[in-house]
Amino acid sequence: MKLSGAEILVQSLVREGVEVIFGYPGGAVLEIYDKILDSPIRHYLVRHEQGAAHAADGYARTTGRPGVCLATSGPGATNLVTGIATAYMDSVPLIAITGQVATSLLGTDAFQEADITGITLPITKHNYLVKKVEDLPRVIKEAFHIATTGRPGPVLVDLPKDVTVAQTTFQYPDRVDLPSYRPTLTGHPRQIERAAAEILAASKPLLYVGGGAISGCASAALAKLVELVPMPVTATLMGLGAFPGTDPKFLGMLGMHGTVAANYATLEADLVIAVGARFDDRVTGYLPSFAPKAKIIHIDIDPAEIGKNVPVDIPIVGDAGLVLADIVKVLAASSAEARAQKAAEREDWLTRVLRWKADYPLKYGQPESPTGLAPQFVVEELYRQTNGEAIITTEVGQNQMWTAQFYRFDRPRSLASSGGLGTMGYGLPAAIGAQIGNPGRTVINVSGDGSFLMNVQELATAVQYGIPIKVAILNNQFLGMVRQWQELFYNHRYSQSCLRSNPDNVKIAEAFGAVGLRATNAQETKEVIAEALAITDRPVVMDFMVDREANVLPIVPPNASLDKMIGGGTQ
Repeated sequence: MKLSGAEILVQSLVREGVEVIFGYPGGAVLEIYDKILDSPIRHYLVRHEQGAAHAADGYARTTGRPGVCLATSGPGATNLVTGIATAYMDSVPLIAITGQVATSLLGTDAFQEADITGITLPITKHNYLVKKVEDLPRVIKEAFHIATTGRPGPVLVDLPKDVTVAQTTFQYPDRVDLPSYRPTLTGHPRQIERAAAEILAASKPLLYVGGGAISGCASAALAKLVELVPMPVTATLMGLGAFPGTDPKFLGMLGMHGTVAANYATLEADLVIAVGARFDDRVTGYLPSFAPKAKIIHIDIDPAEIGKNVPVDIPIVGDAGLVLADIVKVLAASSAEARAQKAAEREDWLTRVLRWKADYPLKYGQPESPTGLAPQFVVEELYRQTNGEAIITTEVGQNQMWTAQFYRFDRPRSLASSGGLGTMGYGLPAAIGAQIGNPGRTVINVSGDGSFLMNVQELATAVQYGIPIKVAILNNQFLGMVRQWQELFYNHRYSQSCLRSNPDNVKIAEAFGAVGLRATNAQETKEVIAEALAITDRPVVMDFMVDREANVLPIVPPNASLDKMIGGGTQ
């Protein structure tokens, strides 16, 4: 029996276990949309294609399964670009399917034609332009394999309209055959042995955890490593939740807005064990001054990341979870004498680091003041009332950093935030995807008032499908992080960062059919959060009127070393 390209696409997605697609229809994908109606796949109609990409991203980050988005040709495809780039920078498995003009019209500047494979070449792990319907089953199989193996990432499949109409016999491949694509999963045994020996020999070890620890399901191995060889742990924004945030040994985030303890530990450690992290500029500060006293073990599935920014003493290419599990086996098999050799020194080191943690905690003033609520208090109250069990998405800027500092993540895949690209407007649609992928959990998007308006239209999506996400707007009537930099580094010259003309967020929520709530003091904050958490049949927008000039502290100035923190309480 012959099937059309559209039917083959839908059947292939079903074979790959796809249950959810986020998309927006248009002329070039009408055949696909017609066939989706007859499939078990649930389609969620977003209000902008960027929302589809971010929703698929949020779904993927919080479930571990690939997210799928669908858009028409031309502007539909180009509207996916920011979401694809976001997923690429943060290594998120995403399948983006785009319509395209008929193959006979390619290169003619036809209506709604865009070279989307050319446009997305630098921001996809791989992409395809399918010109023959016979190739489609193989392409879909390969796309999912590439997106979800090795270092995860987005793959785009561009489908000309005539390919979706053409027919052929459907046979879905059982496996892929990509001789040039063979990700290394297990670490080299000699490097595993060397790493274990260095860990046993270290007096001041520090575990530095990135997003690869989450995608590599390394949490259990991390916990076992710290149990065998007690040491302090720090994490990047993407790594939060890989190691329990409430564990006494966890120092919080490191880097530009990291804790004093984490940054000081980085400067004093004699061994840094980097797991699934890429030593980006927001973590390292001035590169020559990063971890100056330490040997570095770098575990990463992407060999291109090892040695890219920081020289590495022991590189180990492989899946973070598998490599750590092998290191743990070697450590567990070592003699008690070997493990005890530096135990006293490591205990002194841990005591010293935890003293920094106690002496220089993340802190702020009163929960409220005449100038507004403390935004940190709002985040802490969200944490308290959810018992730390919510899935949190964020926008980008101050709201993102306060969330990373004051909401303690104990479980992996509980935070979805745009790290590498820093995409404003990410959090609301990502929350929709996260809620659909995790229907039994509370999902909260912590937002700024600037970011909220970037994809506010997706409230209509949440209302249409009864998706009970909560949006917590830290409303300071500024582009907060821009204003903070203008205060600290541009002599308070607030150029184009004031948002006093923003609309009433409560009325916006109500206009969409959501619930709108506002808090202006600490007591109202507690009541509003409790009320929002009790609503389970529609989205809720909480508008918290926070101190307009509250700053995220500590902050390491750009291109400064990690000991040059402003506002860390160390001056």
